Amino acid sequence: MRTKYLKKNKINVVTLGCSKNVYDSEILMGQLLANNKEVVHEKEGNIVVINTCGFIANAKEESVNTILEYVQKKEKGLIDKVFVTGCLSERYKSDLQKEIPSVDQYFGTTELPGLLKALGADYKHELIGERLSTTPKNYAYLKIAEGCDRPCSFCAIPLMRGKHKSTPIEEIVIEAKKLAANGVKELILIAQDLTYYGLDLYKKRNLAELLTQLVKVDGIEWIRLHYAFPSGFPMDVLEVMRIEPKICNYIDIPLQHISDAILKSMRRGTTKEKTTKLLKEFRKAVPGIVIRTTLIVGYPNESEEEFQELKEWVKEMRFERLGCFTYSHEENTHAYKLKDNIPEDVKIQRANEIMEIQSQISWELNQEKIGLKFKVVIDRKEGEYFIGRTQFDSPDVDNEVLINAKNNYLRTGDFCNVKIIEAEDFDLYGVVVSEI
Repeated sequence: MRTKYLKKNKINVVTLGCSKNVYDSEILMGQLLANNKEVVHEKEGNIVVINTCGFIANAKEESVNTILEYVQKKEKGLIDKVFVTGCLSERYKSDLQKEIPSVDQYFGTTELPGLLKALGADYKHELIGERLSTTPKNYAYLKIAEGCDRPCSFCAIPLMRGKHKSTPIEEIVIEAKKLAANGVKELILIAQDLTYYGLDLYKKRNLAELLTQLVKVDGIEWIRLHYAFPSGFPMDVLEVMRIEPKICNYIDIPLQHISDAILKSMRRGTTKEKTTKLLKEFRKAVPGIVIRTTLIVGYPNESEEEFQELKEWVKEMRFERLGCFTYSHEENTHAYKLKDNIPEDVKIQRANEIMEIQSQISWELNQEKIGLKFKVVIDRKEGEYFIGRTQFDSPDVDNEVLINAKNNYLRTGDFCNVKIIEAEDFDLYGVVVSEI
């Protein structure tokens, strides 16, 4: 048995869920490296840390299945220890401890120091921005706030992440400079609600001021905004976006629905009229802006008429980017008191109908790009193509630009000018006309 404890431990961090979890895993690994621990991301290691997601049913199922997979490996002697952290563990710790007791220890979203201690490491308060990157070297997620104060009826995030807490501007800038020094060229700003940024620290919505400081960071070429909220949107952000070339003309603003009755039940704090007016103001203030949104179908009591209203509105607004989710009935949320009365097959059918509309819109908008030139960043090589993105596209969720690798030699992180020669629903094909 002595040899088991004498061998060097390797900690494997497994990340599930959204970009906020990616960021949290990178911070965890940065802390472990600062403690001289050997750490890898989703590779072989005798100690496993699973960073779980607990947002909706599918994500919870994936997290539980992943925990069970590694517990079985532990029982077979293939790994030594399994630790679980993240949103699922925060939300269901006591249940998980009863149902899957073979896990060595469970930690919530705010228990990083405890997790580090269990891994034989100390939490180093002096670290700001030290991370082990898991994304392609040219972009990184930059979390500017944690938690959410919004009362949305369907959402369990406040249960898992707590109240909104902004990170001071100076700390975010330090982290951005360290990322730039490591070759990052694109910052993707994330939070549960970007537009709430600064209210707790500065007593005002201060996202615009943060952006004016981040554009000064040498080496950063693109700054992208994810997860804005439609109610109380700080319009000065649009002015900064319009005048600062580093800020992508892109915004991710989940709108969820458009029926006034559904929006009221969802506790979104807005109406169809206000939402439509806001989007028109976006497009007027920043000509050419790309708007990404997400919608929920199958919310309790969503009538066929309300769904048809949503469909017609999607056709009218012609979002450049759109995703659609089926409603997930989540315990301890306000909407859980309502009956989950839309059958699952109806939910799926409605989501498919929305995405069919969006697919056509995306195809039409992409056809208009044929013959035009765009600045493109290269993310990776895949098969016979280099895969890149324009400033109007975020990684993993948006359109990609495919460039034939036989005719070009490009590297991850390269920027180049690309002429679009062919377009599909969600892919563009292009040729390099000059490197930047």
